[in-house]
Amino acid sequence: MSTHSLAPSAPLAAVLIVVLILAVWFDVSEQRIPNWITVGGLVGALVLRAFLGLDAVQAGVLGGALGFSLGILLFAAGVMGAGDGKFLVTVGAFLGFGAFLRSLPLIGAFGGVLALAVTIKNGTLIPTLLRFRGLIFYFVTFGRIGERRTLSTPGAVTVPYGVAVAAGAAMAWLGWGLTL
Repeated sequence: MSTHSLAPSAPLAAVLIVVLILAVWFDVSEQRIPNWITVGGLVGALVLRAFLGLDAVQAGVLGGALGFSLGILLFAAGVMGAGDGKFLVTVGAFLGFGAFLRSLPLIGAFGGVLALAVTIKNGTLIPTLLRFRGLIFYFVTFGRIGERRTLSTPGAVTVPYGVAVAAGAAMAWLGWGLTL
């Protein structure tokens, strides 16, 4: 855990809050997170971390790198949109490596709850669970059984995953007292 005091990181926290709110707003209302939020947020996080010292910048770069790794992997697998992937990079840079790593289980949990809510709302819970079963078989048998489904597959359920990223990051940061 970082030892930065709250006062120097207050601008970082304020900008993080704005970025989270904007990303959620756009993801829900337009089903996309614009580049000016993700790229601008990434640059802002690293610039603001520069005022906290080299260790803070390093933590931000490593957090962003972790977000990039996850985002590119999930995007390449076809299970996450590009905006959501870029948003992971931005949030990773804001939180720093350690805090971002600890927030990932919450991000995943919020994503699961959100996916459940969307499928229940759409009346597609049972078909989605059956398709998920096929996807599990596909991965466990290395593609011999089941079906690999992506966001571009007809009937795919899409969720505004930026909401889950923002909720998980905010809960980890505020609920667990992670230091930026």
